[in-house]
Amino acid sequence: MQYGKVEICGVNTSQLEVLKESEKQELLKIIKTGSPAEKKRARDKMINGNLRLVLSVIQRFSNRGENPDDLFQVGVIGLIKAIDNFDPDLDVRFSTYGVPMIIGEIRRYLRDNNAVRVSRSMRDTAYRAMQVKEQLTTQNNREPSVEEIAKIMEVPKETVVIALEAIVDPVSLYEPVFSDGSDTIYVMDQIGDSNDDATWLEELAFKEAVAGLSDREKRILSLRFFRGKTQMEVASEIGISQAQVSRIEKGALDTIKKNI
Repeated sequence: MQYGKVEICGVNTSQLEVLKESEKQELLKIIKTGSPAEKKRARDKMINGNLRLVLSVIQRFSNRGENPDDLFQVGVIGLIKAIDNFDPDLDVRFSTYGVPMIIGEIRRYLRDNNAVRVSRSMRDTAYRAMQVKEQLTTQNNREPSVEEIAKIMEVPKETVVIALEAIVDPVSLYEPVFSDGSDTIYVMDQIGDSNDDATWLEELAFKEAVAGLSDREKRILSLRFFRGKTQMEVASEIGISQAQVSRIEKGALDTIKKNI
């Protein structure tokens, strides 16, 4: 479906306003510090000026058979939450904060309306297991066993297996889900914890650290952790030795750790 040419929720999407980043930041400052009337005008303009952002996100869910109108309305709720909770003092692009909020709202809607209901505690266990798996992979430069994940989580290994099998389409926390050309949003951006502000800053620091790597380092990390290839497979694809892959991978991970 070409969202740029269709009517969604009575909105002609081909005529939607698109705001520049500088305009967004100015509106967000008014929303935070302006008078009640100024805040309302700025908020309405901010919502209307970011509807294309919502459209770009819901395309990711177009193969699930859901009504685009429903997804759009849910996505707008996520957009409004992002606008109301965004802190302009963080000095980050609004899309970096807004896209995960929109995706999270849509995912909650899909989970709550899924014919196969999975308990919240089961989902939380599964996402925690995914997080621990990524952490151990980064620390040890290899994929951990179920036993290792269960030990860190302090739960039986059977609980980990059942939880991971219960959720639909488990993916890497670092799978890219959106990019506007300068900012890339990953699955990990959708998962919060009890210290959301610190988490956001840590995630932003991670992205900045990755951006500072060389093209070869980025490619090796992508092949290893996004596509799940072994060091031998990466070496064969790039045309270098496994020892070189190991050295470059370790150096890249060390660089990321130092810069976070």
